[in-house]
This record gives sequence, structure tokens and C-alpha cells, in this order.
Amino acid sequence: MGLLDDKVVLVNGGSQGVGAAIARAAVREGAVVAVTGRRPEPGEALVEELTAAGGKALYVRADLSDAEQAKASVARVVQTYGRVDCLVNSAGLTSRGTLLDTTPELFDQHIGINLKGPFFAMQAVVADMVGRQEPGTVVNIITSSAHGGQPFLAPYVAAKAGLIGLTRNAAHAHRWDRVRINGLNIGWTATEGEDATQKTFHGAGDDWREEAAAKLPMGKLGQPDEIADFVVFLLSDRSGVVTGSVIDWDQNVLGGLD
Repeated sequence: MGLLDDKVVLVNGGSQGVGAAIARAAVREGAVVAVTGRRPEPGEALVEELTAAGGKALYVRADLSDAEQAKASVARVVQTYGRVDCLVNSAGLTSRGTLLDTTPELFDQHIGINLKGPFFAMQAVVADMVGRQEPGTVVNIITSSAHGGQPFLAPYVAAKAGLIGLTRNAAHAHRWDRVRINGLNIGWTATEGEDATQKTFHGAGDDWREEAAAKLPMGKLGQPDEIADFVVFLLSDRSGVVTGSVIDWDQNVLGGLD
């Protein structure tokens, strides 16, 4: 028996990185999975991989910064599979900007991907759950940087901190509907997107992962498959009654000083 047997799981931003790892873990645990993303190539490749391994999967092309597309992607999954039991919001934009150099356009991009998309996807998914009078679970992938972060993450931090507040607000609002909503503040993670970010914004070389890992307490960056296993647990009934929790999934301790 898998932790997510017969569950329909929608993973927003699920075509690569942490989202793709969550999709793989969910299928392994018995779920039917739908993934969204802006680029069809990695999304369709992931679905092909999952179906070849015996899973059931669907790719839905969507720009989640557009509220209508975020809601329409949920409608597509409901139309295809009849419902959504679990939602993961893992899409994220990490482009750089400080308080002084962030443009209104960059700020709006961060709000769109990192906050507005999750808001309206949750709206549509929770409406489906409440309409069916069935329980469900949501996990929002946030960031440890939401506690403050580096100066060059100003718009990112602003949007993700908003997602923390939204997670708790929605969890409180829908606890009597038996919809559990939690968040995960992940730390520095080895993904394709982070590789591109390090090389684009920080001039990093191909060995940046090894250099970064050597400076971290556990000797490695966060791994997508480890995050995925934790997310599957939060989505599943094995996590019990937990709701409204925003968990720091990181190797640095908030408030700890050397």
C-alpha cells in the first residue's frame, strides 16, 4: 500500500526540480499525478517517464502567474480525473533584486509566480474539495529566505513571506472542511533552476555545488528527492491532523548564531 494510493495529486511547477521529484515520489506512492509548467518539453518528457514506469500522469501547460490559467489548470485536472485530492505549489521565481533596484515589473513577476499563482490554484482546488465535501491536503513550497533572506532577494522574500501568511490563513479558514494546508520552508537546494540562477546571477562555475556543499553543516545541499519524500508524507493521511504548519526544512537553524 502506498501513502497516496488512488489520490489525484496536482503539482504546480512540477516539470523539473523539486516539483518533478515530488511528482515522481507521488506516483511511486500510488497517486495519479498532474503537473503544470510553462514549457511543454520538460513537462511532456516527465509524463512520458512516469507513464513508462507504470504510473498515470498528465501534463497541463499553464503560466501560473495568470490567475485564469492557474484556475483553468485545476479545472482541466478535475475534468480528466474527476477531482483533486492533493495540491502542491512548487513553482517559483528566484531572479534577483534588491530593495533599491527592483523594478515594478520584476516585483509583479515575483508576486505573480510566487504568490498569486498559489492563491488562485488553492482557491480552485479547495473549492473542489469543499464542493465534494471531501477532505484534502495542500503543501506550499516556500523558502527559508522568507524569514529575511539576502539583500538581493527582496521581491522574492516579499512574495514568499506572503505565501506563509496565506498558508496559515487558508488552513485556519478550512480546518472544519478537513482540508489540511501546510508549508515547507526549504533551504538551498540542488536543482536545475538553482544551477541556472548561480551561473546567471553570480558567475558560478560548473563546480559551484561542490564548493557550496563544503561550506554547509551537513556537507551537501538539500536534495529534491529528500524534499519530495517529506512532501508526500505531509500530503498523506500519515501526517495526521497537522495543518497550518510552516516547517523549516533546512540545515541552518533560525536564530542560531556562531
